[in-house]
Amino acid sequence: MVDAVAARLLAQGLTGPPSSSVEDVVGRLVGIQAQDLAFARLAFRPRCSADVVASDVDSALHAGELVWTWAMRGTLHLVLASDVGWLLGLLGPIFATRGRPRRLALGLDDELCERALDALRKTVADGEPRTRSELAARAGIDARGQAPAHLVAYAAMRGVLRRVPGREPTFTRLEQPVVRIDEEQALERLARRYEAGHASASAEDLAAWSGIIPRRARGALEAIAPERPGDAHVPAVARPHVALLGHFDPYLLGYASRELVLDPRFATRIQSGGGFIAPAALVDGRVVGTWRRDGGDDGWLEPFEPLPSEALDALARERADVERFLNDAA
Repeated sequence: MVDAVAARLLAQGLTGPPSSSVEDVVGRLVGIQAQDLAFARLAFRPRCSADVVASDVDSALHAGELVWTWAMRGTLHLVLASDVGWLLGLLGPIFATRGRPRRLALGLDDELCERALDALRKTVADGEPRTRSELAARAGIDARGQAPAHLVAYAAMRGVLRRVPGREPTFTRLEQPVVRIDEEQALERLARRYEAGHASASAEDLAAWSGIIPRRARGALEAIAPERPGDAHVPAVARPHVALLGHFDPYLLGYASRELVLDPRFATRIQSGGGFIAPAALVDGRVVGTWRRDGGDDGWLEPFEPLPSEALDALARERADVERFLNDAA
């Protein structure tokens, strides 16, 4: 029988050969949650070789190799430029439709949104970055309140613009065209790619990760079932295997349930409410505590239960590697 935790670690790129680039990581996982780019950068460190640093994420964004846009669950993700067209073709209409009631409540009716899209296309046509406030002004809406955020998300889902790094929310044009392929084929592609980076996953897992309805997720997984290999050999994990994961890491965010890797007794220590996922410390694939970069030598790690000294020493080395990843390129 395959060790399910070991299989998940391997599929997620947390064990096995490390990735040599940030693009490899994103391709493996389809997308990295990126509501906050500082949080998203930390997802790459435990999955990459030691010559990859945090600034490589920004470099890939500036080079257009990664695209920062609204994708799975209608939330901001980093995705590959080669994937953004079909992902938006599949998911953009779903989440643009789901967001319509909120846009209407903010005064963004369909006619206004279409006029605004025309204005935004012209505004970002030169490829120069524009702040959200600038885009709101060009679209003729009040820059205060939540309407601008919902408008730019809608424009991104329609393939007009993408987010880029900046001191405040900043956007430019999306170079890649939205690609509309047969919906069933697109769903099967999504299921195939998801399963490759998340190990043995259920329809509920796929639905929770992507935001598509469970019935469509079930149908997509059933369609690719003949391609799915049987239980394959998963190499044993050298123990203790440790990792420090950042906020919203795919290891915790990519599934409907976390019980395989997180004792339910401690679930609220990782997610106390809403969608916020705390940074997690792993030992042998299990979440054993939370951590903070600014906690000092005595307060940076908060284990749920006492840990053996060997694991604590290994986690301390992980902490040093976090600093290497974040600071080495400075």
